[in-house]
Amino acid sequence: MSDQLPPKSAAQITADVLASFEGCSDARLRELLRALVSHLHALVTETRLTQDEWARAIATLTATGQITDDHRQEFILWSDALGISMLVDALANTVPAGATESTVLGPFYVPDAPLRQWGASIAEEGGAGVPALVHGRVLSLDGSPVAGAELDVWQNGADRLYAVQRPEAPEDHLRGRFRTDDDGSYAFVAVRPVPYPIPYDGPVGSMLELAGRHPWRPAHIHLIVRAEGFRTLTTHIFDADSEYLGSDAVFAVKPSLLRTFLEHGSGEPGAPEGVTGDWVSVQSDLVLTPAP
Repeated sequence: MSDQLPPKSAAQITADVLASFEGCSDARLRELLRALVSHLHALVTETRLTQDEWARAIATLTATGQITDDHRQEFILWSDALGISMLVDALANTVPAGATESTVLGPFYVPDAPLRQWGASIAEEGGAGVPALVHGRVLSLDGSPVAGAELDVWQNGADRLYAVQRPEAPEDHLRGRFRTDDDGSYAFVAVRPVPYPIPYDGPVGSMLELAGRHPWRPAHIHLIVRAEGFRTLTTHIFDADSEYLGSDAVFAVKPSLLRTFLEHGSGEPGAPEGVTGDWVSVQSDLVLTPAP
């Protein structure tokens, strides 16, 4: 009789890997690692992943790491394009009726934007787009104003690019932080956002092309709202007249976040300071939920 052990079955390989995490003292980490292995092994088994496909997957992960730098986060782009970012957001941010809904952070957020004066412009160079007066109030669920709340704002320009995508652009172009007044009001001058494609010259773009998907996002302005005693809100203001609202490449559109950008002619009363041509305005109240 031979002493040679029989080959391990696929099921035994999975069982052995799961058992290897039993010594992990962090219960949550142990749960996450076991779930990750279970689902990955199930994917490989169900699809009968070939060695060539496995090698291509590893190459794609390698390329994702190589293209990621201080100005581009391809791993977040994968998370966004596969709907993971929105799924995590949906599970983490259930809100009561009347509260502003959250959505994805996106790959172009840069912390420490300059603190600007109430009503100031975030455009630091000409030709950024049609000036847009963005205004509203930050409120609690009962309608009380939230004074001193911070709005962290960033967006793309008419060229479809964020400043971090343009090495020649001023570092703080089209981004800024603002404080609400005593009545909870805020105002700043942005530019009317335009639809833009997420970066498609890397691994995520290759996936979209092979899958027959487009890379476009509808026009929007990003905001993070922070206030003491309230849950931090990461959200968008979407242009209700934009293309791609029904097919956002990162699945981030929520109907409650659509806003109408009103068009104004040159010389019309209420124009932001220094604006002499056509401009637009949009009002968006932001309702926060109490901190846990």
